[in-house]
Amino acid sequence: MSTAVAAGVEVTPKAVQKIRQTFEKMGVQGGGLRLGVLGGGCTGLSYQFKFDSQPRPKDNVFDFDGVQIFIDPKSLLYLHGLTLDYKESLMQSGFVFENPNAKKSCGCGSSFAA
Repeated sequence: MSTAVAAGVEVTPKAVQKIRQTFEKMGVQGGGLRLGVLGGGCTGLSYQFKFDSQPRPKDNVFDFDGVQIFIDPKSLLYLHGLTLDYKESLMQSGFVFENPNAKKSCGCGSSFAA
């Protein structure tokens, strides 16, 4: 969706497909994926990544090919420019956060310092 790209958040088609498959396995009808930033983790901030039944009143709501992404305004400051991807290899598979705001990140890729 052009609004999401303009806001500086991108979710790759592969990540959208995996989110959709996960929601189907969970039996989720409606709602979306909440992306956010929480204090804590190895390097100071950690990514929040969970299903939410509906957006909060001040959330930024993005639509990527029918998959809704909810991001609160404070988290969007840290996630501006983020690309969420899904990668598979022989060693591991999972969602990957490519965040240009991360000055330092941990080895597991689930926390960062801004």
